[in-house]
Amino acid sequence: MSFDFDEIIDRRGTHSAKWDAMETVYGVSPKDGIAMWVADMDFKPPTVVNDAIHAMADHGVHGYYADNASYLNAITGWMQRHHNWTVEPEWITGTHGLGAAIALCLQAFTEKGDGVIVFSPVYHAFGKYINANERVMVESELINNNGRYEMDIPALQAALNGSEKMMIFCSPHNPSGRVWTQKELRDVADFCIRNDIILVSDEVHHDLVFAPSKHIPMPLAAPDIKDRLVMLVAASKTFNIAGGMSGCAIISDTGLNDKFIAAATAAGSHPNRYGMAMVEAAYSGGDEWLKDLLEYLAENRRIFDDGVNAIPGVKSMHLEGTYLAWVDFSGTGMSVKDFTDRVEKKAKIAANHGGTFGKGGDNFLRFNIGCRRDLIIEAVARLQDAFSDLQ
Repeated sequence: MSFDFDEIIDRRGTHSAKWDAMETVYGVSPKDGIAMWVADMDFKPPTVVNDAIHAMADHGVHGYYADNASYLNAITGWMQRHHNWTVEPEWITGTHGLGAAIALCLQAFTEKGDGVIVFSPVYHAFGKYINANERVMVESELINNNGRYEMDIPALQAALNGSEKMMIFCSPHNPSGRVWTQKELRDVADFCIRNDIILVSDEVHHDLVFAPSKHIPMPLAAPDIKDRLVMLVAASKTFNIAGGMSGCAIISDTGLNDKFIAAATAAGSHPNRYGMAMVEAAYSGGDEWLKDLLEYLAENRRIFDDGVNAIPGVKSMHLEGTYLAWVDFSGTGMSVKDFTDRVEKKAKIAANHGGTFGKGGDNFLRFNIGCRRDLIIEAVARLQDAFSDLQ
């Protein structure tokens, strides 16, 4: 392995949301606690990324960005190499992160009061954007089939009332780490075609998939959905550069693309040059780093799952993608408050509360395993100690 993911990097006092806000949010002090909530990693990005930032600093002039051909070529090259997905540069619109992209989709393709479908439990910010834009979140609760989430399309179809205009689809799924199959993706596409619904496919975790699972971009799973498909991708999760606030919408349909660009223009929304420079560098020279990262994360996953699953009544869903472990505490028979208190107050670990992810999430906590190996080992030991009376 060429990259040192075990390097100790103290993020405390660096304006890190993950470390510097955890005491305010969870009551876990960064002095002796472990931050396993916010979805960024504790690793440095590929060297080429920091080299690009240093070059910008050395140049010393930080004006408006233009001439983005090399940036677009880096994106199209990455999608072709890693996902066998041919993307034309004119399909790409840079955004100030994917949160902004989702908000722009809501504004471009729906009206106030329209229904927006999600499969819950799901990334909690989806609901925040939907509600803030005065749309109505329609939750289709995933079926937990023996520790593996499945979509219930027939139940969703039966529950429609005609107000639903958009679906925000998370692929791979956050928080469970499910990597959807070809058939599942086809079923989602068919549902959206059948019901005249715009499909916004958030594929931000698409590079973070563990063999033998294989991520399939929605346009490859269902080529006939292009006239209602918005693809949202970013290098932010892959290369741990979320602070660069850079993502992109990839829309092959001209009519949809024009509507999205019009919404971005109306909002005065643009990506920033530093984020774009990081993305270009990462997509151009980060291939080997990602290969090593996935190997490292896979071992983190093994250690975390083996340790957590040894606690009676506690079960970590098998993680097919992402670095976010979704842990079910329902088998302990404890209330949400009781098992959460043990994690936060006894183990001193900050993890996302499952209830914030919507229906079906109450008995879960989400743990970020994108950190040094010694912290994973320490977290497992603390969790086993916090629930030692169940042994």
